Amino acid sequence: MCPLQTSKLFQRSETTMAQERFFILFLLLVLVLLVLGCVQVSLAKESQAEKFQRQHMDPDTSTITASYCNEMMKRRNMTVGQCKPVNTFIHEPLPDVQAVCFQRNVPCKNGQPNCYQSNSKMRITDCRLKKGSKYPKCDYETQQLHKSIIVACEGNPYVPVHFDGSV
Repeated sequence: MCPLQTSKLFQRSETTMAQERFFILFLLLVLVLLVLGCVQVSLAKESQAEKFQRQHMDPDTSTITASYCNEMMKRRNMTVGQCKPVNTFIHEPLPDVQAVCFQRNVPCKNGQPNCYQSNSKMRITDCRLKKGSKYPKCDYETQQLHKSIIVACEGNPYVPVHFDGSV
């Protein structure tokens, strides 16, 4: 083989190797992006306990106005795509609400055995969709109450994951 042919063969080989390296690096980059996308989706998913807190906890409220439910239901994303018909906000510290999971065991409305009733009455606000109100204009009636709450609890730690009612 003459030196010129060897040089061309060597150049072709270097080009091929560079393309292969680029392809491997490109595949690794795609794989890393896919993994990061999956991690981001799993991190963004709300746990049942986090959903309970978003939908039902408002411990720092001192005064409730007539527009409270309209504002809170929107702020807490319960009027996205449809109007949630009924929701209750609890105005007590989170540790006090979590403690209900170790109080009086009662059957849940759905028959499950993991519901608990608070020993004491708590400050709550019931939000009920007004008759004739339709999405996207969700209009709620705001009613302040002082009642015992019933929550369903799960997990480790054992925490509220569902508001079952008030009595």
